[in-house]
Amino acid sequence: MASFSSRGPNFRAPEILKPDVTAPGVDILAAWTGANSPTELDVDTRRVQYNIISGTSMPCPHVSGVVALLQQARPEWSPAAVKPALMTTAYNADNAGGIIGDMSTGNASTPFAHGAGHVDPNRAVDLGLVYDTGEEDYITFLCALGYTAEQVAVFDLAANCSTRAASSVGDHNYPAFSVVFPSNKPAVVTQRRMVCNVGANASAMYKAKVSSPAVVLVTVSPEQLQFSSKQKT
Repeated sequence: MASFSSRGPNFRAPEILKPDVTAPGVDILAAWTGANSPTELDVDTRRVQYNIISGTSMPCPHVSGVVALLQQARPEWSPAAVKPALMTTAYNADNAGGIIGDMSTGNASTPFAHGAGHVDPNRAVDLGLVYDTGEEDYITFLCALGYTAEQVAVFDLAANCSTRAASSVGDHNYPAFSVVFPSNKPAVVTQRRMVCNVGANASAMYKAKVSSPAVVLVTVSPEQLQFSSKQKT
């Protein structure tokens, strides 16, 4: 991970893990404007069509291209379904098999640096479960964040946060989990998700596998999901 890469956590909604994914952003051969020199120095009079560029603006077109390919391959997927497709199939290993490194620390990167991992287009197009969200999900999310009725009305005039009083930011149907624990005392935190089977096997069974820090006990209920042609969610 480059030292200039955007980092988490998400201070506005800590329960939503950020960043989402990582993609190539260092020493990228990219199109270049003819209005400026490749070094951007006044003394440099050269004009080129391409340049080697590094920055957060480089992963953006990479991911945008992957999204375009996914939408073409899976036109039935909503835009909200494409993001979890990228996130749940991303990888965190480098070319040597270790965790992707972090140039800012010299150590292995953390989820607050690499998010769900490096995008993998081939795996994303052939996944099994997807976390989808619609307008109602996001209205509930805004209510849980404490948006006023006037603010929520910008998105839906009929929305009423009083009917969603039990909603939690951590229950937003996002393809990642981030939990905030109180200091120096044990706590139980529950987060809920809904998944849809979009894999080739309509009768697939999925079993939960958990890897967690030693000081955190994570349980998943139910531990397995059995789908069918009639039961896809």
